[in-house]
Amino acid sequence: MTVNPIESAMYSASQLFLTPVLVLIALLFVHAFYALGAFLWQAWQRHSGQAGGFELAAALARNPRLTLTELEALATKRMEFARIATRIAPMLGLVATMIPMGPALMALSDGQMADVSRNLTVAFSAVILALLAASISYTVVNVRRRWYAVDLAAIEHDAPAVEVSPRGHDPVAVMAVEGAL
Repeated sequence: MTVNPIESAMYSASQLFLTPVLVLIALLFVHAFYALGAFLWQAWQRHSGQAGGFELAAALARNPRLTLTELEALATKRMEFARIATRIAPMLGLVATMIPMGPALMALSDGQMADVSRNLTVAFSAVILALLAASISYTVVNVRRRWYAVDLAAIEHDAPAVEVSPRGHDPVAVMAVEGAL
């Protein structure tokens, strides 16, 4: 069987990307837990009524001339990297799954089961970590998106619940009762 130079070059090029992709997955995995920690801290601050948990209200207090559009841009900026991570991590997981499959299949055809096992372990470990990172980031982004929407609505309607809410106060429930949602 003749080896096609284009196929050989594509295979070699794809193998060059395994290490960078694995490093990126590891970084996204670490970032997901950092984001989760920051999210839990903010949730605790919001629950206990601390002003620090209400970032948009704090930004408005620091600069009262901010418009709603500027506050929306701030909220979007705050969530941007985590939003990107939710989309990129699964893609990188797929790439990190597919790259080792070539060597695994080649090792299988040569009867080298240890190499097959090693490559499949890398492939499946990478996709698991990538999906966990994406899941954590996705959860953080969606809850924060709701928080920011509620905070923006409260700011727009000059609701005092944004500045420092009493312990156990749920601005979403208040807005639902008032018909804002």
